[in-house]
Amino acid sequence: MTVRASSELVTTTVRRSAAYRLRGWLTTTLAYAALIFVGAISSLPMFWMISTSLKAYGREFIHPPEWIPVPIVWTNYLDVWGESSIHLYTINSFLVAILATVGTLLSCSLVAFGFARLQFFGRNLLFGILVATLMLPSIVVLVPTFILFRHLAWINTPMPLIVPWWFGGGAFGGAFYVFLMRQFMLQLPLELDEAALVDGASYLRIYWQILLPLARPALAATTIFSFIHHWNDFLHPLIFLHSETWRTLALGLRYFMSAESQTGSGARWNLMMAAAVVMLLPVLILFFSAQRYFIRGIALSGLTGR
Repeated sequence: MTVRASSELVTTTVRRSAAYRLRGWLTTTLAYAALIFVGAISSLPMFWMISTSLKAYGREFIHPPEWIPVPIVWTNYLDVWGESSIHLYTINSFLVAILATVGTLLSCSLVAFGFARLQFFGRNLLFGILVATLMLPSIVVLVPTFILFRHLAWINTPMPLIVPWWFGGGAFGGAFYVFLMRQFMLQLPLELDEAALVDGASYLRIYWQILLPLARPALAATTIFSFIHHWNDFLHPLIFLHSETWRTLALGLRYFMSAESQTGSGARWNLMMAAAVVMLLPVLILFFSAQRYFIRGIALSGLTGR
């Protein structure tokens, strides 16, 4: 009886294990199928944009939709690059996005280091006030900000789009990046700071040589968020930039669309979609090149409540 009972127990265990594996396989398969379906639906607008950018003029809205263009017109990209000032807009956008992102990384990481690693009176109160500024819409301070930059003679220059981010971003939303990096730095052990202080290192050296290298995931996440924000920003260039010389790509595409709409032959949507693809490429390249650090930085930045 004992041998028979043991055999039945083993058989039951094997069946349950097989059922668990089958259930796990079905759950994983359904989850991946759902993610693939949602991803495909979400990617349709981008796929249509790329497809339209390669179509001949007049074939953008044919019915039924032509997802794979015939013929494929690669010269649309050369036409939009040659017929407009998109090359100038691209250079301006890179200038603003890169310089503003570098300023964001330096200023916000330094402030985050102070809130995360230094002990001083009123630290939590000041951090709470800083985070509370996220509830203040940037449109509220747009008029006084414009008046300030006009007195500084910065209107129609890229300075209003760059300089504030070297001082934390102010009312433009830099508090979010401070919060993101501060939460990540709280994960790092304080023993690192104490050992460095014993060795005679200053707090600035601890920040630059110890904390920043260890905070690369948070820096990568901040870089992606900041670059996308500055690259796609439309409102602030519209307010502060008037001449074509400093016009950014987001603003330039809107003027390009208006110019196309005013032509007698109608808007050339294939060229406008080609210009949109040009604007999208740097963001995609940046995201996929730093995707691993980006996901890690977001995942680890919210695990502490200190």
